[in-house]
Amino acid sequence: MIIADISLNELVWLMAAVMAAGIFTGLLAGLFGIGGGAVTVPVLFEVFRILGVPEEVRMQLCVGTSLAIIVPTTVRSYRAHRARGLVVSAVLRSWAPPAVIGVAIGSIAAAVAPAAVLEWAFVAVAGVIAGKLLLGRESWTLGRHLPGRTAMAGYGFSIGLASSLMGISGGSLATIVMTLYRVPIHNAVATSAGLGVPITIAGALGYVLAGLHHQASLPPLSIGFVSAIGVIMIAPISSYVAPLGARLAHRLAKRQLEIGFGIFLVVASLRFLVSLIAG
Repeated sequence: MIIADISLNELVWLMAAVMAAGIFTGLLAGLFGIGGGAVTVPVLFEVFRILGVPEEVRMQLCVGTSLAIIVPTTVRSYRAHRARGLVVSAVLRSWAPPAVIGVAIGSIAAAVAPAAVLEWAFVAVAGVIAGKLLLGRESWTLGRHLPGRTAMAGYGFSIGLASSLMGISGGSLATIVMTLYRVPIHNAVATSAGLGVPITIAGALGYVLAGLHHQASLPPLSIGFVSAIGVIMIAPISSYVAPLGARLAHRLAKRQLEIGFGIFLVVASLRFLVSLIAG
């Protein structure tokens, strides 16, 4: 049993942070075709730290809970974008199977690898996303058309693996890849939202199974590496807000939002980097 001595002030701030994470998760899902896990994981990390979750399973619990939280968010975001007819179905069919394989390997790694592996993965992937958001230009391209079957399978696998290690839906990575091949941004966002559905479902199930042998070290109401309390507190809010973000995605210029999200990722990455160096 994990027991934490939490003051009323700390509890209020925790509740506010969790609610804010739910709102931002939903908005980001709709705006950028992502699940919002890049927001959820850092918040959960601090919540579970205060609650006294052991360090050796804390990051795994954050990642697994994040993937479970963003399942309904990605589904609602995908449905909202699909209703506008912007999803590129051929890309989804090409990426989904290798992405799920990548997720499976990431889940296995979570079961046997040290927690630091997941923290380093967060720093690396978040750094790539932040770099593209803050420094990227529309003129950056890798080609005028998406590549062939082998390269697409490689992209799908890599997106799935990175997503399962970081606790995200893979939408931000998928969007980056597609825009580098000149896929229109709205089609890229919509298709990325669709890819997040199999990634998050497979990832959540994988982390449940991966954490079953660590149950004694986990907080009450945890199912493997998924905290039911975290899911219940954040998922309804983020899922409700996701369609609003999807509507805003078709009305707003995204540059300021990209800069804000990029800065957040840099700060979150530095937080994990400091933890890794200090540890």
